[in-house]
Amino acid sequence: MSEQSKIIDSEPTKEAIEELSRPSHNTDESDEDGSVPSLTNGSSVASSTAKKKKSRKAKLKKILGGSSHDAQVEGSQGSSNGTGKPSPGMMEQLLEMNPSLKGDVAGLSHEKAEEALKRLNATDLLTGMSISGKNQKDMASYKFWQTQPVPRFDEAPQAIEGPIKIIDPDKVPREPRALYDGFEWVTMDLMNEKEQLEEVYELLSGHYVEDDDATFRLNYSASFFNWALKSPGWRQEWHIGVRVTKTKKLVAFISGVPVTLRVRSKMLKATEINFLCVHKRLRDKRLTPVLIEEITRRCYIFGIYQAIYTAGIVLPKPVSVCRYFHRPLDWLKLFDVGFSPLPKGSTKARQITKNYLPTATSTKGLRPMQKKDIGAVQTLLDRYLKRFDMAPEMSLEEVEHWLLHDESATSEQVIWTYVVENPSNHQITDFFSFYSLESSVIGNPKYESVRAAYLYYYATDKAFEANEKNLKERLNALILDALILAKKAHFDVFNALTLLDNPLFLESLKFGPGDGSLHFYLYNYRTAPIAGGIDAKNNADETARGGVGIMML
Repeated sequence: MSEQSKIIDSEPTKEAIEELSRPSHNTDESDEDGSVPSLTNGSSVASSTAKKKKSRKAKLKKILGGSSHDAQVEGSQGSSNGTGKPSPGMMEQLLEMNPSLKGDVAGLSHEKAEEALKRLNATDLLTGMSISGKNQKDMASYKFWQTQPVPRFDEAPQAIEGPIKIIDPDKVPREPRALYDGFEWVTMDLMNEKEQLEEVYELLSGHYVEDDDATFRLNYSASFFNWALKSPGWRQEWHIGVRVTKTKKLVAFISGVPVTLRVRSKMLKATEINFLCVHKRLRDKRLTPVLIEEITRRCYIFGIYQAIYTAGIVLPKPVSVCRYFHRPLDWLKLFDVGFSPLPKGSTKARQITKNYLPTATSTKGLRPMQKKDIGAVQTLLDRYLKRFDMAPEMSLEEVEHWLLHDESATSEQVIWTYVVENPSNHQITDFFSFYSLESSVIGNPKYESVRAAYLYYYATDKAFEANEKNLKERLNALILDALILAKKAHFDVFNALTLLDNPLFLESLKFGPGDGSLHFYLYNYRTAPIAGGIDAKNNADETARGGVGIMML
């Protein structure tokens, strides 16, 4: 890490160390706080969660002195003209609700702090709120982020895009920062599936992302980790853990995989950071900044000076924000587990009918992707993603890894990809994909899990035609077939964000808006805001496409 990093200012309590030193097999604890960054099932549309969201908006409305309409989340355009700006008398109360922002303006004069807050749009004010204490964690500590090469909320817009800080390789420390007494660094060997991969699975199963009501918890499998953490070019050095020295218990983890990322016209060799997780008993002990520092140091050593990551909360400073949408496939089950509400004035029978899907697909030439399709899919995807401001550039090996299910490697399928082959010339004209991520249902006597399919990459040659109506019609037909195939594969819900061209079909295919957003961040890189497919009221917006073209797991 750079020489500007702050020294850790608190240590774990003896009680926490002693408790973690004792062997324990109970990981099904109530998680007050999901670890970030991740795509989460915390964007459930359950009615109880919606009430919490309304309560949050009501408190924000009271502070800002505006209507609930004013408190709607603004889109990813970075507009500073949104409604609901705090008056000087309300600023202190606003900051108490958002400890992250409070830390960021701590070193500013009252006048400068007030001016900085006035520049923020409603996304910055609303999404980072901490009414329930959920976001009061070290990941959201702006005292830490002020030491990092990331954009600040109070900085003026800059026309020049590029690295924030030039890294001198000779000044990068060769050894990690010393941990507290009783803890030690470990480089996880995920090829050792029976022990170390299983340890990562157990840590994340008990201490990773939950929804606000502690009703659902993401349940990653060993097959998912093999897919997500062992992409072409992966490095064992970027799978970092912290153990209790006495018992060797794994209590923290962070990972990175390489990605070639294009930000507008600039190509970056970057790291995709994911699966940051800290044991619940250590959440307030500032292990998270230490993990971020360490993976940053290791990336620097290999000459990688930029990174991309996501979070459900506002940190300094999002380059874009997308909203979650959900399409029920088994509405009755989703209602029974508290994921989908019963709309006022409706009935269960009506909701089942509303979410009915045909039993057969309609696209001619649709079939599962095969190894012989890799080249054609890579060419089509590369051309398609060039339409977006921020997107990956995938090699043939990466397309094979991310999109083709390898039956010889694992019996558990994680990724489903289908191509459309023109029967006359055998050209691949379209493809779509989705991946599986199960969530455990906590405390439900009837169901143990919810099977969620997440829309992944897709492309169609209709995107290259002048008439966008053809693109919209084609995507609606393709994603309808994806829904049908996901239901046949026994998925319960189909999730999507407002990135890529998704706003063209979300409403027509009966995706319902979720209560969660996903913020995209670039480390050590400054760029203008990138569209996230939503408008100023946080609704899917067809005119706000063309921004985010990368999928983060």
